[in-house]
Amino acid sequence: MPSTSWRRLGAVVLAAAMPFAATACGGGSGGGGGDTIVIGTKFDQPGLGLKNPDGTMSGFDVDVAKYVAKELGYPEDKIEWKESPSGQRETLIQNGQVKYIVATYSITDSRKEKVSFAGPYLVTGQSLLVKADNTDITGAESLQNNKKLCSVSGSTPAQRIKDKYPGVQLQQYDTYSACVEALKNGAIDAVTTDEVILAGYAAQSPGAFKIVGEPFSEENYGIGLKKDDTELCTKITDALKKMESDGSWKAAFEKNLGPAGIATPAPPTPAAC
Repeated sequence: MPSTSWRRLGAVVLAAAMPFAATACGGGSGGGGGDTIVIGTKFDQPGLGLKNPDGTMSGFDVDVAKYVAKELGYPEDKIEWKESPSGQRETLIQNGQVKYIVATYSITDSRKEKVSFAGPYLVTGQSLLVKADNTDITGAESLQNNKKLCSVSGSTPAQRIKDKYPGVQLQQYDTYSACVEALKNGAIDAVTTDEVILAGYAAQSPGAFKIVGEPFSEENYGIGLKKDDTELCTKITDALKKMESDGSWKAAFEKNLGPAGIATPAPPTPAAC
């Protein structure tokens, strides 16, 4: 995916997805009981998974999750949303607290030992967010000079920094929104995660931040579900293929991430379960 397409951050705050009430009607163990379904996503990532002040949910991940739920037979008013921080995703799936998770969830070999994935449904790459007036951080290599970098514990970007850039002072927080707040306050020098996530935060605070350097990874986002549940994986994969073919994927991307100045890419082809 061309890195330049992620750079054109407009001054427009991200448009909210079609609002609806996050209904928690009943539910139960096993990711939903009877006529409801429990779906995991992020609550603090603008443009991807965001719980709005009025309680509605919006974002590209949310729209993907809703489309899949509809294909599984669950309309929007039968969805119960479960916040799924990066470090808790495998546990939520393994314990049956959610049916599936759509939460900027990179498909990795280590995670596939614990859970299964359908997808990918989006491809992005790790990058850096700094204050708009910062001039001394230009990419990953410039972080080695004792710069304070923030990422989220349990995330792929945090692990990559530990493995490849040991000279960086890595601060690990529970959420990216906490990292962005620390960047705003000057407690840290940069935030690292996937460009599509950083773009959402940059667009939410026009003129405050900028993305620097070239992406230094390729991340394939998948939908996490219980390990070896091939039947559910296949149903989700079929739903993703339908979403891409009927134009809903493109519409969801443009609605949620287009206002951040991100050009709409071609959707990736989901792998077989």
